[in-house]
Amino acid sequence: MHISNETPLEILILGGGVAGLTAAMALAKFSPESAPPKIRVFEIRPKPGVIGGAVNLTPNALRLLDRLDVLPIMRENNYGMEIDAIEIFNVYQPVQLGESSFRGPEGKGLGTPPYKALRVTRADVMKALVEAVEKCPNVEFTCGKRTTKIDEDAETGITLTFDDGTTAHGDMLVGCDGIHSVTRLKHVEPERKEIYSGIANAFGFAPLNKDNPKIQDPSQLHFYKTAINFARRGMMLSSFYEPTKTSVYVGGVLQVPEIESRDGWKVRGADQEATKQDMRERFATDDVVFDDLKALIDTAEDWFMWPISTLPPGGRWATERTMLLGDAAHGMAPQGEATGIVLEDTVLFARCLARQQELGTGGFKNAFEAYERLRRDRINAAFTESGAVIKTVQDAGWLGHKIKCFVVPWFLWFTSGKREKHFTEDVTTSDLGF
Repeated sequence: MHISNETPLEILILGGGVAGLTAAMALAKFSPESAPPKIRVFEIRPKPGVIGGAVNLTPNALRLLDRLDVLPIMRENNYGMEIDAIEIFNVYQPVQLGESSFRGPEGKGLGTPPYKALRVTRADVMKALVEAVEKCPNVEFTCGKRTTKIDEDAETGITLTFDDGTTAHGDMLVGCDGIHSVTRLKHVEPERKEIYSGIANAFGFAPLNKDNPKIQDPSQLHFYKTAINFARRGMMLSSFYEPTKTSVYVGGVLQVPEIESRDGWKVRGADQEATKQDMRERFATDDVVFDDLKALIDTAEDWFMWPISTLPPGGRWATERTMLLGDAAHGMAPQGEATGIVLEDTVLFARCLARQQELGTGGFKNAFEAYERLRRDRINAAFTESGAVIKTVQDAGWLGHKIKCFVVPWFLWFTSGKREKHFTEDVTTSDLGF
């Protein structure tokens, strides 16, 4: 099928999380004005998902959210805490090891226009995205739709069948349904299954407590806005995530033995006291010099733990009429830019599809191939970076930890230029090469 800017496309999206909703916004934003698409997003949950911790939106992520009219909504609602730099600490020494800065050469941020970073809860990001989607007349968002079957015909398009007996038909399908992607497992590459990385994420939210002398107000904490705290048995993030600075997000990335079933992980993740005790044993031992860490762990509420799974690198991303984006295509361990990578996926893909429509000389497959040519190298590099993160947070002895804390400042200095290059990239204007 040839696509052009004369015929509007009917686009189906599976997954109504950050990837799915930003894909919908990007496809609507960058489509030819002469042929605005009809976009339908289907989410398996009964309502938009708001479970999760606090994410770091890097300058490139904020740039894209601004272009998609989502960042103004976040600013209007005072979502998030602007971050100048991520401070890095060794929990056994009262000095800062280094930082990863977003200040830029003039202290205003990175790129043109400049952006710093934003630490914000995933729930608030989702609220802003849902509000933006509701303002978009050609995007329809439906929750509570479990996909049971995906049928693709090279000539007639894609048909989704849901467990309530209803169906949806479109010209193409975009799979944004996460690492456990139905789109991938039922259709694109069923044999490519997620693998437990060996590490898990534990998180909670700690209100500053006037009754606790260690955390009565922000000035008593060992960090300014956000910090990564390395210990021998993992890494703990402590960060403000909203402008009043009355609560701290506490997150641990930990080496945890595998639990065989998803139900088993759900039970473990919901055991708040076990998670809190695990965090104490890693980041609140007698030799930890920052007293506020123990107080934050003890005060934190709504603890949860979930496994960090990855996909094997490479793999298939597309069929004739279906494209995987985000974790559905390349799920990996967090490496500091996870949300930014997902947003770049959606915008770059939307631009490739729109460009193919403008050319009017090819079909979906040509747009898909162009997108993969532009994206594969970046994703492969991110996979390598995520592997390094896994090694960094694995349990280490005294000597291993000393070596790690010696290497980290040099690594931050050596890679600062590369990080700034990523943070200043703008895939809304980059050359598509066709």
